[in-house]
Amino acid sequence: MFKKILIANRGEIACRVIKSARKMGIKTVAVYSDADRNALHVTMADEAVHIGPPPANQSYIVIDRIMQAIRQTGAEAVHPGYGFLSENMKFAEALEKEGVIFVGPPSPAIEAMGDKITSKKIAQEAGVSTVPGYMGLIADAEEAVKISDQIGYPVMIKASAGGGGKGMRIAWNAQEAREGFESSKNEAANSFGDDRIFIEKFVTQPRHIEIQVLADKHGNCVYLHERECSIQRRNQKVIEEAPSPFLDEATRKAMGEQACALAKAVGYTSAGTVEFIVDGERNFYFLEMNTRLQVEHPVTELITGVDLVEQMIRVANGEPLPFKQEDLKINGWAMESRLYAEDPYRNFLPSIGRLTRYRPPVEGPTTRGGIVRNDTGVYEGGEISMYYDPMIAKLCTWGKTRAEAIEEMRLALDTFEVEGIGHNLPFCAAVMDHPRFTSGNITTAFIAEEFPEGFHGVSLPASMLKRVSAAAAAMNRVAEIRRTRLSGRMDNHERKVGDDWVVSIQGEDFPVAIRADRGGATVAFADGAAMRVESDWTPGQSLARVLVDGEPLVMKVGRVTGGYRIRVRGADLKVHIRTPRQAELARLMPEKMPPDTSRLLLCPMPGLMVKLSVNEGDEVFEGQALCTVEAMKMENILRAEKKGVVKKINATVGGSLMVDDVIMEFE
Repeated sequence: MFKKILIANRGEIACRVIKSARKMGIKTVAVYSDADRNALHVTMADEAVHIGPPPANQSYIVIDRIMQAIRQTGAEAVHPGYGFLSENMKFAEALEKEGVIFVGPPSPAIEAMGDKITSKKIAQEAGVSTVPGYMGLIADAEEAVKISDQIGYPVMIKASAGGGGKGMRIAWNAQEAREGFESSKNEAANSFGDDRIFIEKFVTQPRHIEIQVLADKHGNCVYLHERECSIQRRNQKVIEEAPSPFLDEATRKAMGEQACALAKAVGYTSAGTVEFIVDGERNFYFLEMNTRLQVEHPVTELITGVDLVEQMIRVANGEPLPFKQEDLKINGWAMESRLYAEDPYRNFLPSIGRLTRYRPPVEGPTTRGGIVRNDTGVYEGGEISMYYDPMIAKLCTWGKTRAEAIEEMRLALDTFEVEGIGHNLPFCAAVMDHPRFTSGNITTAFIAEEFPEGFHGVSLPASMLKRVSAAAAAMNRVAEIRRTRLSGRMDNHERKVGDDWVVSIQGEDFPVAIRADRGGATVAFADGAAMRVESDWTPGQSLARVLVDGEPLVMKVGRVTGGYRIRVRGADLKVHIRTPRQAELARLMPEKMPPDTSRLLLCPMPGLMVKLSVNEGDEVFEGQALCTVEAMKMENILRAEKKGVVKKINATVGGSLMVDDVIMEFE
């Protein structure tokens, strides 16, 4: 077995590989850029080597710098993680020439399957059903439009060397095809150093289901069942689960066998994933093969008990697989929520800054019989950089059934504390409570269909509002008693904490009466309902674990004037608890109106201005592209919300922008 492995990656996947290597007794080497000098993967590894400036094209994807780090440390093997150089044939060849083992497939397989154009042709030759499209090289935007017109809209514009949603656009008309081609080409060049683009028919109402395969150097290949990855936003996966709620055993077997046949056809070894589009009749079509470890591999590990990273290392060392297909059963259900540094209230645009608070839920078995796992590459006090993928963590849960795995995820998301940056925890929580998701009736269009106007928070149903109100009232009583004691008035004339309160939440008022005892409190509502609240929460704690009528409720709690900011199940609430007289007066207070920004184009994220599409004095129309801002390796086109005339442009191409910087002013 290898004594030392270098991980040619960063963030959570580098940390994930280090954990398995450490378990196997293998020492690890991390590489890092200037931006990652204090990163978690650097501190976890046994050694660390600096490889250059923050941009990936000057550090993590520069083959010579990685090779230099290998020579410097004497690493015998390299695990590439995902992204960066993981599917770069030249990197695999450079390692082979150096006599260093690549923990991944052989370079011919990377060449055949890692390039999406080539893999499509091979799949077609192998008799695998594929989606209609144009596999040749596309010269420019005009040719892209012509091809798209021939295929028929909508079309998918994709980077040949792409992955993780980068270099990918859906076009519904000629204008979007032209713009999408240019943006995809730029993103592909910046992220992968390869700007080749291909176009295929976009299948509407599809499900994205992928098969995990594992092959050794002795001719053995198995599939570790499937993952459902249909919950996607901008073609990037947000929620994954294993198995799929849609497949039956016959379809699962057929997809698995086809995936293994394709892997064998190209001499594949190591872990890989064959992705399919599946329609409503369970017809499946080959989409692509990822010749690397997938981001969402933990859910497969949770339902099979197989450590995929360990098996990749053992296969690279020449060992045969320790199991056969019939040994790989599905045990329970697993969910994964990708926690991104993206602000859901700003259309999921990237957010950067310092993690002033980062407290993930406790990992391991839960009191309800499930499992919580959190793969991460960050820590409290660390920085989220603008240079890399915005993923913060992958929160995973396991349960005996799909319903149990979802409930474990709900509680885990409510427990997860992240402050200092915008993040998508509220959105993930909203998905877990969505009736269409819980029913399993999902497609890749789920987010677009269910959140067509974006995400603006969650309105809790009446039953949950009452639970939160009861908990908040009981917690407020504890805080009031504490404030009374701290005032120093502890004699017979001390202010008595009353029993009658009004809880104002989500635009509703709930008059309540509290009867407290040593074990907790009973909160009675005006309609005669009563709820029992038990908790060990004390004022100042940011997380409240409460039992309401015996059922767990976890809330993030912060102080606001006259009450609390409570975040639970995707809702962000200001909860005011007042005496009846205070509540009466509060109703008379005028509502504060937000400032008018309708004549301004504000930058929705920190980033770099890469293109200005209009000039001062230009008349613009609704939907017209105004400028392009690049952040976290993604290009974002900002469009006019209504007709107007550009009065002033404050930004310049190449200039840096912060959130809410005024880019343009309109007459």
